Amino acid sequence: MTRPITVSTVNVNGIRAAVKQRSSDNPGLLPWFKETIADVVCLQETRADDEQLADALAPALADGWHLASAAPHVKGRNGVAVLSRAGFDGIRIGCGAEEFASHGRYLEVETADLTVASVYFPTGEAETDRQREKERFMAAVAARMAVLLGSGREAVLCGDWNIAHTENDIKNWRGNVKKAGFLPQERQWLTDLLATGWVDVVRQAHPGVPGPYAWWSWRGKAFDNDAGWRIDYQLATPGLAARVAAARTERPAAYALRWSDHCPVTVAYA
Repeated sequence: MTRPITVSTVNVNGIRAAVKQRSSDNPGLLPWFKETIADVVCLQETRADDEQLADALAPALADGWHLASAAPHVKGRNGVAVLSRAGFDGIRIGCGAEEFASHGRYLEVETADLTVASVYFPTGEAETDRQREKERFMAAVAARMAVLLGSGREAVLCGDWNIAHTENDIKNWRGNVKKAGFLPQERQWLTDLLATGWVDVVRQAHPGVPGPYAWWSWRGKAFDNDAGWRIDYQLATPGLAARVAAARTERPAAYALRWSDHCPVTVAYA
């Protein structure tokens, strides 16, 4: 990869809800596509089939964005997508594990001389079958990432990982040490994954500080108090990570301006 590229990722918490105008001051997601400097945008939790997704994003597609998507196998859940200003040279649905092939949790594309994946990890629930399913998905994604890392091609996996890696990645870490998303084995899995060579580029750009968070509960004063979680990552191959020029979260200026409980995480690779 030789050209500069900017990549954004956001969990939209339902694409049809995200694109709706919520007030005169909050027109929803679609104006963001007109304003963003991103060349590639990864979406998670679209909660829509391919037709519904394309319909919701019709204005953006009319402006020239190209769309690839992986629809969920259960109506109203999961779903991931990638939009690119350039076309796609390849599209892969699923990370290679048959169990998750149709779940709408992993989509990989080749675009602009780069491999980009949009990934949505299960939330999990400590000591339940839901957590064991999450851990099987974690293992399947790690296996795919090992293949990508060994391929020699620059790649970035973007999405909602539903794991806060360190105490700096969650405001109320003390209250969540026994809950899914901050379990010791999840955090260790991410530590081990980064040890193989993948780079958490937002943390690389913001070392040793709380946040920057990209998810806040709709409830209470979580957003106003910035009591958030950093669970939306871009993990890049070492060569790509060395080219990071800027990394930021696009936190809305006010609660009333939110169109998702997440905000975009945007990284410029020079």
